[in-house]
Amino acid sequence: MKTNIGGRALQYVIAYVFMLVALYPIALMMASSFKTNMEIFANPISFPSSLHFETYRKLWEVVPFADFLWNSVFVSVMSVLLITIFSALAAFYLARFSFRWTPVLYFFFLLGLMIPLKLGIVPLFLLMKNLGLLNSLWSLILIYTAGGIPISVFILTGFFRTLPVELEEAARIDGATHLQVFWRVLLPLIRPALATVVIINFISAWNDFFFPLVFIQKETLKTIPVGMMVLFGEYETDWSLLFAGLTLSALPMIGVFLMASRQFMEGLTAGAVK
Repeated sequence: MKTNIGGRALQYVIAYVFMLVALYPIALMMASSFKTNMEIFANPISFPSSLHFETYRKLWEVVPFADFLWNSVFVSVMSVLLITIFSALAAFYLARFSFRWTPVLYFFFLLGLMIPLKLGIVPLFLLMKNLGLLNSLWSLILIYTAGGIPISVFILTGFFRTLPVELEEAARIDGATHLQVFWRVLLPLIRPALATVVIINFISAWNDFFFPLVFIQKETLKTIPVGMMVLFGEYETDWSLLFAGLTLSALPMIGVFLMASRQFMEGLTAGAVK
């Protein structure tokens, strides 16, 4: 008994240590956003002696941060929405319908995991140019959607296959169509997988730097990762302003992660009760 208590206590200690190591850089970033440049250089790893909110006011005046924030939110939300819809429908088809071409179609989606999307940057650039989507947020949305569907289909197909077929048969006996079975019966049961898909694809789209750098040149259409580059000067950098921008850019991602994590746990407990 004492051994079990000691082992559990050691596990909690290790978990808290890892938590502190993970949260300390975030806390330091947020604390540095309330410092002046002099405080940052004098005591870089300390917390501010007093809170300076002028940095956040200056951030909205110096750079078009509101445009950067809106562009990132619009691109990330639309990409996640399209990925979730198309990958859930494709995974439902692959998991519940068996035809000769189903394994080939599933392997086609898996190819997206094997081939990095960045290798096709030249044909992608020419395609977006021919479609007239250069300097358009929809070019990023389409690319993120195409890049996120393979991993999402892989995750959701595995979850669909674990659900008992008897649930669908009971719904069809009551007169439900395929779409009603998908929407009302199966989709609520795979909320943990949907939360995983949302977290993975939102973080990927929100943090991406490469594709916005290539496809977006207009200042007002840049996303946060590319737009924040204007804060790096050639000879001098306003670090307090930079930390304020990084803090504001991290808050939506942290919020989405917390909300999706809660839904993940609720999905697990609801499935256990049922």
